[in-house]
Order: sequence, then structure tokens, then C-alpha cells
Amino acid sequence: MISAFRNTLFSHYLLNPKPFFSLLLISTQKSTFVSSTSSLCKPRSHSTFLSTLMAGGDFLNPSSDKLEKQFEDFRHHLEESGNLRERIRAVATEIDSVTRLIYASLLLVHQSRPVAEVIEKAKSQIGVLKELYSRLSEIIRECPGQYYRYHGDWKSETQTVVSLLAFMHWLETGNLVLHSEVEEKLGLTPTEFGLDVDDYLIGICFMSNELPRYVVNQVTAGDYDCPRKVLKFLTDLHAAFRMLNLRNDFLRKKFDGMKYDLRKVEEVFYDVKIRGLAANGDSTGEKQAQGQS
Repeated sequence: MISAFRNTLFSHYLLNPKPFFSLLLISTQKSTFVSSTSSLCKPRSHSTFLSTLMAGGDFLNPSSDKLEKQFEDFRHHLEESGNLRERIRAVATEIDSVTRLIYASLLLVHQSRPVAEVIEKAKSQIGVLKELYSRLSEIIRECPGQYYRYHGDWKSETQTVVSLLAFMHWLETGNLVLHSEVEEKLGLTPTEFGLDVDDYLIGICFMSNELPRYVVNQVTAGDYDCPRKVLKFLTDLHAAFRMLNLRNDFLRKKFDGMKYDLRKVEEVFYDVKIRGLAANGDSTGEKQAQGQS
């Protein structure tokens, strides 16, 4: 039995010639791990945590105060801008409501109602528009130099207003309303709160969209000379627009639409003339239209 034990011990020694060194190394590593774990798990005080953060990144850096002040100023600026924009949109909504009333009145002209009666009813709302644009001008005066920053909040309504005023003016006089005349009707001043040129031109393009329908209804009612008058007016207007160097924007698209309005009126005029219904009046409009084609 003793010999068997000696053989076992001898074989173990052959396999691991330094058994006691291995045991010592394992014991040392275990104690080091335990001490490291205990140091990590040991709670730190609040002051030690803050001091570590401050030492690592300068926790109370003065630049952070400047950053906070800057964004505080931004917040106040955006709140003021938002409140101003809401007031502008409120007035623009009222302008839109008035333009709907004017348009509803002008629609009666397509039913062969007397033009004077239709225009008189529509004109009663121009005073309301003038008052609304006065309120809008007062709001814009609160932020000098910021006209085009907020211009998008009322430009669509203004373009509609210009188209309606131009249509009324044409029904009365047969001529195009001028930019300065529109400003006068609305009580606008170019130096403080004027009418944007693009808004005026787009409004004129909108007005031309009503003329083909007007021509058809007038011919149906027996006014066979109306196509000749409208054709001459649209031909002159189209020629005037061709003087402008328009880019590929919304105004250019609306101007391209005017060509189709002109073509529709030409078709009505030629149809009336072929049937011998047109009066033998001034044929200048017809000749100019042929030249434009």
C-alpha cells in the first residue's frame, strides 16, 4: 500500500514538477480579484463623485452659462416671432373670408346680371379689405425690416385680392388695373407696406383665368362682340408679359397658363366669326392673336 502511494505521488510529480508554486499562484490571483472587487463595490461619497466630475471636465465652466443664455434668448425670440405670426395669420384669415364674399358676388356676372349691379355689391367689401390691410401694416411695423420674413403668411390671400380687383376694374373700364391703383385701393404705401410685384403679376394671371368662362357665357347670352374685346385685351396682356424675363417658378407657370386662356378665347371668337355672328368691328385683336400664334 505504501509503495502504491509512493508511485502515485511520484507520477503526480512527473506531471507537475512545481505543484506548490501553482497553488501559491492561484491563491495570490484569487486574493487580488477579491480585493479589486471589494474596492469597486465600495460606495463613494457624493463629494468625491462631484470632485471627480469637476476634475475631469470643468463642471462649472463659464461657457456653459453663455450657452444657456444664448438659447434662452433664442426661446424668447421664437416665442415673440410665433405670436406675431399668429396675429398675421388671423388677419389673413379675415382677408380670405372677405375675398370669398367678393368672389361670390362677381360670379353673378356669369349669369348675365347687370355688370353695374354686380360690381356695386362687390365694391362694398373693398373698404373692409382696406381696414384689414391697415391692421396688417401695423403688425409688420412692429418688426422693421422683416417684411419678407412673414410675407408668405398673407401673399396667397393678396394674390386673390389682386385678381378680384383686376376683374372688377376690367368689367368697368375694359383695361388692366395698374400696380399703383391696386395699392391705392387697399391703402398701401410702397415705403412702409407695399404690394409685392410678384403678388400683383400672379393676381393678374389669376384674373385671366376668368375671362374664357366670361366670354362663353356672354356669347350664350347674345353678346357676340365680347370675344373680340376680350381677345384684344388678352393679346395685349400676353405681349406685355413676354417683355419679362421670367424664371422657372410659380409666376412662370401661371404665365404659361395665360396662353391657354388666350387660345380658348380665340376659339370662341373664330367660331362666332365663322357663323357670321361677329360684328364687323376692330379686327386688331384678331391680327395680333394670329401674330402671337
